Amino acid sequence: MSESQDSVEASGRMKGIAIVKPIVYGNLARPFGKKREEDGHTHEWTVYAKPYKNEDMSVYVKKVQFKLHDSYPNATRVVSKPPYEVTETGWGEFEVVIKIYFEDPNERPVTLYHVLKLFPSSGAPAPVVVGPAKTLVCEYYDEIIFQDPSLMMQQLLTATRQITLGPYKHETDFEEKRAKTEAAVANAKGKVKLEIEDLRDKLKLAKETIVRFRLEIEKVQALH
Repeated sequence: MSESQDSVEASGRMKGIAIVKPIVYGNLARPFGKKREEDGHTHEWTVYAKPYKNEDMSVYVKKVQFKLHDSYPNATRVVSKPPYEVTETGWGEFEVVIKIYFEDPNERPVTLYHVLKLFPSSGAPAPVVVGPAKTLVCEYYDEIIFQDPSLMMQQLLTATRQITLGPYKHETDFEEKRAKTEAAVANAKGKVKLEIEDLRDKLKLAKETIVRFRLEIEKVQALH
């Protein structure tokens, strides 16, 4: 038996393996158009965590826990099968804590923090409004990285199946955002490079000026 096999059996982990699962989390919010008389609520909203790719997370996810504002009855909601989402109504924005638990109990849960958005703003990312119902969307892309997963988890992570045979997309075009971000980074790098070259030229000129002044001073001193 090889040394690598020994290490896998002893630790229960697949050493040297990293599996990345991209996810999307966030919320949708639909305005009522006016305050609801009985409670003053202005929106229906849905907070969620879902796979970025067309795959069924339930193969390796045991449950997803959503911690809402304490003003909600049963503020801690647990969803044990897809879609991993909670729908409620309200009037205010607050932070939702999303905790993802995995089928392997030895795998530590992953915690995400999302500020529920009901109103357009200039936040990052800025929420977008889509559809005739003026649905506001605020969602983020993230990646769960399973470093040295257990043999059980490795098998589950690689045995996922599609959620749907039809089109699968998100309200946010993350590929477009990625391309824009990469272009912005490249542009910033180019500006920094030009600024560094400009500073080098200025430094070189300053050094040459100092040398020239020193020579002039030496000539004046020699005359006296």
